[in-house]
Amino acid sequence: MSSLSASEHVIDDRAHTVAKRRRERRAQWQLWFILVVVLGPLVIYPLVQLLWLSVTGKHGLSLQAYSAFFTNPETSGVIGTTLGILFASATLASLLGVLLASMLFFKPFPGAKLVTRFLELFVAFPSFLVAFTLIFLYGSQGSVSIGLQRLFNLQNPPLDFLFGIGGVILAEVVFYAPFVVRPTLASFATLDMRLIEAAKSLGANGWMVAFKVILPLAWPGIAAGTILCFLLTLNEFGILLVLGSAHLITLPMAIYSSATVDLDLPTAAAGAVVMLAMSLSLYALYRRVNRRTGGRNGN
Repeated sequence: MSSLSASEHVIDDRAHTVAKRRRERRAQWQLWFILVVVLGPLVIYPLVQLLWLSVTGKHGLSLQAYSAFFTNPETSGVIGTTLGILFASATLASLLGVLLASMLFFKPFPGAKLVTRFLELFVAFPSFLVAFTLIFLYGSQGSVSIGLQRLFNLQNPPLDFLFGIGGVILAEVVFYAPFVVRPTLASFATLDMRLIEAAKSLGANGWMVAFKVILPLAWPGIAAGTILCFLLTLNEFGILLVLGSAHLITLPMAIYSSATVDLDLPTAAAGAVVMLAMSLSLYALYRRVNRRTGGRNGN
């Protein structure tokens, strides 16, 4: 009997090993299928072509496109405008997102869950839709502007700021603040509320609890949402296309203009590679912070 049971165990082990190898082979084939059929033509090939276009000239390999991009006297202004709008919009959107998440989590009110669901749905909207909504409301011919003009008997509409840096920043803050709310709420949900109650019982006021207890514990989630906000704002195009004036040229708009107006594809490719490097740097930072968040949540 013992020999029969031992042989059955051996057979089971072999069957288990064979089944495991089959699963591993199937997983490898699925990975190759995704790489070749999905990522290959949609991601890898366009990126390789973009890099190749940026380093080739009329006589073979050349860095002329990068030289033309960086030596262009307008490039420094374009990068400065891009970074200025990025830091202004992403910083304000991050602060607004954290404040909204704090209010929804720590000061719930009737309808707070509905507001949270709306903010989750809001991130599915295209960004240019927010720009058009602001135009219909606060443009020179928008309903709010016309209403104020009639209310105060003004000759000209009082609101005329959307088509420029003010309108772009406002639209990006409105659109990207919800992207900070969700990870911040998820980070708040992992807090040990007993620590907050203990701090209050020891006489800490609201600001002390926020900065001494909540923020140190929840900062990985807040940081992840903030970095994601910076990443998305850097790559914003729709809002800039609708509200950006002729004097407000950012890096995405400059790349678009080089490719479609000037028909200078190598310079456009060089600018796109520079922007891609900036985006990947932010994404790498986001992944690092997000892993920290996951590790803390898991503990």
